[in-house]
Amino acid sequence: MDTRFAIENYCDAEAVTKQLDELIKQPIYTIKPEALKDYEENYFEKKCSKSKVMIEEAKQIIPGGVQHNLAFNYPFPLVFTKADGMKLYDIDGNEYFDFLQAGGPTVLGSNPPAVREQVIDLLNTCGPSTGLFHEYEYKLGKKIADNVETVDMFRMLGSGTEACMAAVRVARLATKNKNIVKMGGAYHGWSDQLGWSIRVPGSKFTQAHGVPLYLFKHTQEFFPNDLDSLERTLRLNTLRGGTAAVFIEPVGPESGTRPLDYDFNKGVERLCRKYGALLIFDEVVTGFRVGMACAQGYFGVSPDLTIFGKVIAGGYPGAGGIGGKREYMKYLGAGLDSNGEKIHKALIGGTLAATPISCVAGYYTLEEIERTNACQKAGQMGDRLTKGLQELIKKYNLPFVAFNQGSICHLETVGTMHFAVNWSKPWTIPGVLSATSERQKEMEHMGAAYMAEGLVTLAGSRLYTSAAYTPELIDEALAKFDRVFANVGLKQYD
Repeated sequence: MDTRFAIENYCDAEAVTKQLDELIKQPIYTIKPEALKDYEENYFEKKCSKSKVMIEEAKQIIPGGVQHNLAFNYPFPLVFTKADGMKLYDIDGNEYFDFLQAGGPTVLGSNPPAVREQVIDLLNTCGPSTGLFHEYEYKLGKKIADNVETVDMFRMLGSGTEACMAAVRVARLATKNKNIVKMGGAYHGWSDQLGWSIRVPGSKFTQAHGVPLYLFKHTQEFFPNDLDSLERTLRLNTLRGGTAAVFIEPVGPESGTRPLDYDFNKGVERLCRKYGALLIFDEVVTGFRVGMACAQGYFGVSPDLTIFGKVIAGGYPGAGGIGGKREYMKYLGAGLDSNGEKIHKALIGGTLAATPISCVAGYYTLEEIERTNACQKAGQMGDRLTKGLQELIKKYNLPFVAFNQGSICHLETVGTMHFAVNWSKPWTIPGVLSATSERQKEMEHMGAAYMAEGLVTLAGSRLYTSAAYTPELIDEALAKFDRVFANVGLKQYD
């Protein structure tokens, strides 16, 4: 097992949580109105005019004007036409530091030549898809199995959402139990059952519009970093059909936005074994970003099933899959397994799952990540970025919180996702929902300021570093953050 990991020193989750607790008690500090107006008028209106025109036209065809949630930005989405390493370029020719990294998969940086050349060769000889088996389906699966100790077998799908859906079905078939338990605030795709309590712990169905409530009958949650909360749920489930699986994001909900203690995953594993539930690690973000052995290798945990996404197609389409122990993966095969045992297989599909283009891109991406030690390099850049942000926060005496799990970096300026809903005190619910809405707006304003300074982030609060960064480039980026922080003040109310 490759023991080179992106995380050199794991964050003190308790200390970070206390800082975040304090942050949401504080008044809101955000970009000053006059500075925001200057960015709007002198950057977005003057320097991004082609983007504005195109988005206005796109709104007539595409709901909201863009096809992906991450592309919604204040005051309007920008149109990007080029990605290279750690830089992005928009249709107006503006240049940006890329800390979005396509939502996390481009550990090597965007569009690496070593992968691109293999993809071009495939397109010249085979094309992107045939609907039939391709040799790189096997090569990619074996590459994953060789590096992730708990993966005996691997099945490629189209997205992380699809892989989570498949895992639910496998868990119920394997355990004969009914219930699925997830960590409050965690995101496991947008399928019906897993739309419960996403992003804000305790929020239940409030963000799952269009999903009938009866579909959540066998979905429950536990509070992040609270083993007692998990065990109470598992114990109660023994009286109502048992627990088929516990889903977890190994660094914490929303890619570690609310970080977990280092030993928490081992505690979850112990409880899963005690109550007969499968442990399902959602490594869509952490897989091959924390290390070649993934987060489970770093934490020393043995999940039964692992959800993969994003990086396993190297940033190309078809980025999803599920891997795990042979005794569970058999439910994703044909009607008869290799021993002749007749089983019911989970209903899954995907005409464009495991296309030649996704498997070739994924295989050579993982090869290059391993060869160049990209995870560790990206993690070192994440450490440098986080340390620099912490120094800037101190310089300007701001209540902001910066922390990281290797190359997954967090810059919390308003703590939108640190709130939790307490349904035992229903009178507090409107206040929490109102506060998260208000703080979401200010997070967007901060994101706009970053963008105008040439910094692309994920929703203004999460940043991914890649191996394409150097210390000098990180320092250049920090100078841009410095300019933004210099224009931050206490929110003004009308």
